[in-house]
Amino acid sequence: MGQKESLILSIDTATPCSSVAITQGTRKDGKVLAALSLSSRVTHSRRLLEIIDFLLTETEVGWESIEAIAVSLGPGSFTGLRIGMATAKGLAFAADKPMIGVSTLDGLASKCAPSPWICSVLDARKGEVYAAFYRTDVDGLTVSAGVPMVVSPEKLADCITDPVVLVGDGVNVYGDVWKRLLKDKILSVSAHLHQPSAASLGLLGKERLELGDLLDAAEAVPIYIRSSDAELNLIRKQEKNG
Repeated sequence: MGQKESLILSIDTATPCSSVAITQGTRKDGKVLAALSLSSRVTHSRRLLEIIDFLLTETEVGWESIEAIAVSLGPGSFTGLRIGMATAKGLAFAADKPMIGVSTLDGLASKCAPSPWICSVLDARKGEVYAAFYRTDVDGLTVSAGVPMVVSPEKLADCITDPVVLVGDGVNVYGDVWKRLLKDKILSVSAHLHQPSAASLGLLGKERLELGDLLDAAEAVPIYIRSSDAELNLIRKQEKNG
């Protein structure tokens, strides 16, 4: 193919699914050159670089055509996010490319436009979900309508007063709860949309790149929203010891 256009290489490891894509342009005028997502018990660290190399080889895209590297900032799996961030940083330094961070929840919501109201939900374990609300603007694109949060599915239902699309793997876990509590306020989407997509990150990433919204590759860290078990245990220990 020998692409000469400015392309975005994007990585999403926020869930057990390893997703990599090569995209061109933004949500308004972009296209997906290649995308590959794999869900299995194999850890991200064992397959991520192989997937990236495979896509670059099959599309005949050289690093000179890659304009930037987009990576999922989270929320999501703590381990998965760290692996994705470390991989993106390594590639950014090695290839001398800028880094862009995109919320996992933003990426999920962007696939569901032009629904009036959208709520991205990811399973956060411990009986909770990571969630964020979005609305659709006059151009049919999703825009944030609130800050990300971690809540129980019941408390999230209390926040919903109008019909809304729920998207993300949280639907697979708590869908029955929301159907019982919200009934016809829940709007269904195709099952494949519940899986995070690196392609969505890439198209969103190009928009952030054009705005100059870049990550500092040396300092960038994932956005977890909730503290890890290790951090919580340390806090409890410090409080106990006064």
